[in-house]
Amino acid sequence: MLADITPVILTYNESANIGRSLERLRWAREVVIVDSGSTDDTLAIAARFPNTRVVHRPFDSHSAQWRFATAETGVTSGWILRLDADYMMEPALREEIAGLTPDPATAAYRIAFTYCMDGRPLRASLYPSQPVLFRRGREAFVQDGHTEKLRIDGTVVPLSNRLLHDDRKSIERWLQSQSRYQAAEAEKLATRPWSELSWPDRLRCTRVLGPIAVAVHCLFVRGLVLDGAAGLSYTAQRVTADMILSMHLLRRDLGK
Repeated sequence: MLADITPVILTYNESANIGRSLERLRWAREVVIVDSGSTDDTLAIAARFPNTRVVHRPFDSHSAQWRFATAETGVTSGWILRLDADYMMEPALREEIAGLTPDPATAAYRIAFTYCMDGRPLRASLYPSQPVLFRRGREAFVQDGHTEKLRIDGTVVPLSNRLLHDDRKSIERWLQSQSRYQAAEAEKLATRPWSELSWPDRLRCTRVLGPIAVAVHCLFVRGLVLDGAAGLSYTAQRVTADMILSMHLLRRDLGK
């Protein structure tokens, strides 16, 4: 199974993460990186791994970037492992994937995540499981707010082991990214019919209840108050992201 899988990674200034990710992908015959103009050491680090091939494309949207990465980079394997630069594959997951014998109806495998704060794993997070491993040609990417959603044509089967999500980039970089991401989320919430919004998104539309609900849910429902500084730091990030979203929604209100 591993011989028929090509890991594909999108990068932009991922020097804090890409080396750790590629180190765990030495089993792959080829890893394809689609870079959108990195100015740090991302490409120099990637060049240290002989199984890595870099393709360059200016970024326009996550969905377009992923469509290009999976369909226009010369990947010929039957399966694609779709990764962010801060996704880390542990040996247990690699061995589980190596032992798979998918039937023809299986189009993808869904993988859950263990979220880490500076390398410290959390007992829970708000990060959803995703169909990360899929048959090439059975995928469709659509833009959803600031990011993309992957739609799979066929049966999706969950795996037992998890990927690590371990982003080591700076707080300043995270805040800059959130300002862009939440502007796109505000546009989505403001233009999508109420009936199509999830309950968490409806809370966010109140401009006030979203950050409060996130804090309570993270700390007490998911138990992150028991994870000490790592759990508090993650909760602070999620509350801050929702507060930035509220600011963007309120700015739209003022503009009206």
